[in-house]
Amino acid sequence: MALKPTIYKAQIELADSDRNCFESLSLTLARHPSETLERMVARLLAYCLLCTRGLEFTKGISTADEPDLWVHSDHGDIEHWIEVGHPEQPRLRKACGRARQVSVYAFAKSTPTWWKLNGAEIGALPRLQVWQFEWDEIQAAAAMLDRTVQLNVSIVGGMIYLDNGSASTSVEPKLLTPS
Repeated sequence: MALKPTIYKAQIELADSDRNCFESLSLTLARHPSETLERMVARLLAYCLLCTRGLEFTKGISTADEPDLWVHSDHGDIEHWIEVGHPEQPRLRKACGRARQVSVYAFAKSTPTWWKLNGAEIGALPRLQVWQFEWDEIQAAAAMLDRTVQLNVSIVGGMIYLDNGSASTSVEPKLLTPS
């Protein structure tokens, strides 16, 4: 019998001063049995950073043909393909051929090694940006989550500030460029 995902409910007050985006979000996140809490937090942070009409979580880990998040145009075209983790170059090349914009949010301790080995090849792909969340910052954000959570998320100057009423932390996404 297959294990079922763990469901998380997040009520988020988003204040993104950088993009003049102020939203009250009610999100349901399904955490796949093989997904770490840190990876789920990276998906949630990517959602907050890119919040726009039509942005949605996909089946993600359980599906090879979909990213973790995406935005479709009104005509069904993929506007933005968003991956979390360390996707391989062939997957990203395919994504760049299907979407107008591709973003990767890497978050693990091994991200510097992954980027050192793959950065030149991945960084040469068109319409692609790769961002890094520091591992210790992701761990601190993950420690703030319960299955039901209320978060205030503020984005100012590229920095993400999180507050759940009893704890707060910050995460600073860094744009990775090929060496």
